[in-house]
Amino acid sequence: MADKPRVLFIGGSRDNAADLPAGAESLFDIVKVRDPIRALARLKREDFDGLIVSQEHFHEALRFGRLLENNRVLDGMPDAVAVVDAGSTILWNNERLRSWANKGNIVGESFFAALGGPAIVGGDTSPFQSALKHSQAAISLLRTKEGKHYQLHAVPMPDGKDSALHLVVTVRDVSLETAQQQKLAAIQAAGRELAGLRPEDVFHMTVSERKELLKKNILQYTQDLLKFDVVEIRLLDPRTGELHPLLEHGMDPAAAGRILHAKRDDNGVTGFVAFSGVSYLCDDTTGDPIYLQGAKGAKSSLTVPLKFEHQTIGTFNVESPLPHGFTEGDQLFVETFCRGVAAALNTLDLLSAQRANAAQDAIAAIHRAVALPIDEILSDACALAERFLAAEPEVAARLRRIVWDARNIKAVIQNVGRNMAPTDAVPVDSISCKRPKLRGMRVLVVDSKDEVRTSAHSLLEPYGCVVDTAQKGSEAELLYQLSMQNEQYDVVVTGVELPDMSGADLLIRLKAMVDPVPIILTQEFGHDPGHTLVRARRNGLNERAWIIKPFRAPQLLDTVEHILDWSKKDQTQA
Repeated sequence: MADKPRVLFIGGSRDNAADLPAGAESLFDIVKVRDPIRALARLKREDFDGLIVSQEHFHEALRFGRLLENNRVLDGMPDAVAVVDAGSTILWNNERLRSWANKGNIVGESFFAALGGPAIVGGDTSPFQSALKHSQAAISLLRTKEGKHYQLHAVPMPDGKDSALHLVVTVRDVSLETAQQQKLAAIQAAGRELAGLRPEDVFHMTVSERKELLKKNILQYTQDLLKFDVVEIRLLDPRTGELHPLLEHGMDPAAAGRILHAKRDDNGVTGFVAFSGVSYLCDDTTGDPIYLQGAKGAKSSLTVPLKFEHQTIGTFNVESPLPHGFTEGDQLFVETFCRGVAAALNTLDLLSAQRANAAQDAIAAIHRAVALPIDEILSDACALAERFLAAEPEVAARLRRIVWDARNIKAVIQNVGRNMAPTDAVPVDSISCKRPKLRGMRVLVVDSKDEVRTSAHSLLEPYGCVVDTAQKGSEAELLYQLSMQNEQYDVVVTGVELPDMSGADLLIRLKAMVDPVPIILTQEFGHDPGHTLVRARRNGLNERAWIIKPFRAPQLLDTVEHILDWSKKDQTQA
């Protein structure tokens, strides 16, 4: 006798034979299952000739019909889908999960065992246990031994009348997205490391040494993380618009030395990106209207602006020998990396400025320490020179040399300071740049009070002036006479009353050497008993060459600048 036809009975159990049609068990080989899910799992791995559903379980038949329809849909999905029980046993799966397991039938296997025992990234709690415990969806990231990453989403589902729980599990292959996220995180970390130049590590380096360190790190990250072998970085000069090469690797020498400006036209992709502040992806260099050859044989390029606080400070360019060699993902990676590069370049500038300011502060401190002692040397040398000027010519000559050398000490200190802090490292808003007329001007301040002479040093020297001081009119007269031989004083600032003469008397004596006399009279607030100001004006004092003591910085600086302009203009007309 032939084998009996196999029939699947849904809703049945060993104790509900009455639910079967009369004589069914004698005619068919009956296989009983409790619910449609198990029926669907049996149908996937076994052959049946028919299906019976008890009348009392008619709603189960409707569920089963929907599952059969969904099964056809789910088998065509790119994501893997499975139904598992509370013990993680697979009750049903679509074709995608089976193909990922690289096995035949996996129904009845442990879900995690079927996938080769992947690790749960970021924890060890089973997402199935979490979903069942909290009666809500659970999401986990799985990593296989082969390095694949799967995102698992488990949702608890009531299982018919007995309320036993099953889980509907969807699994998505996120290996590519995870790799991109990891690469992006690595690039962001590299950018932070580039920008994280610690002052204690690099403060002792010169500006050029810091640049070389930064260039080395940028190139290493570009090759190791971004996987680009051809790279060029240019920095934008905001004054001229020129794009100066900072780093190039793999570029044609002629292209690397090409002069480019931040302009829309005629300056290649690099000039356009610097001008527009927008990235430019060139898929095919042979047909691109603005591309200029960078690397020999390049078929595509990607150029990104270097921006810091929304300001374009340069460009970052990479090139490929393949057409369409860069993707939008590459653009995202490069733009992310460039934020770190721009921050690093800004940090480098700040450290350079910090070093320059430190040098300037040191020079200022030296000036404050030596200014008045040197002035005392000048005063003593002048007093001796006056005594021996006629009687001992040789002694007088040596004293003049002492005066000359003492005057030059402060200029030497300033020159040393400029060498310690090169001009390209000094911030644009440096105090000496705010009043360029004063830079390098020699000013002689004549007053008997120490606080007045000290104040003149502290107010004028930060702007680049070389300040000498004298306590008496006779000293000032001799210093001015000596300055006529070389590096003449540009301005004299004198008190109205001096120990040996008035400010007007000093003006008259200096007038014998130079006319007009670039002199400024200073007086404490009050009456001028000797009418010094009136006498001085009769002898050519400029109408604005008078200020009140103690000095106020704006008034002193403005008046000195005015007298500089006035005396030079008068000398030119003469």
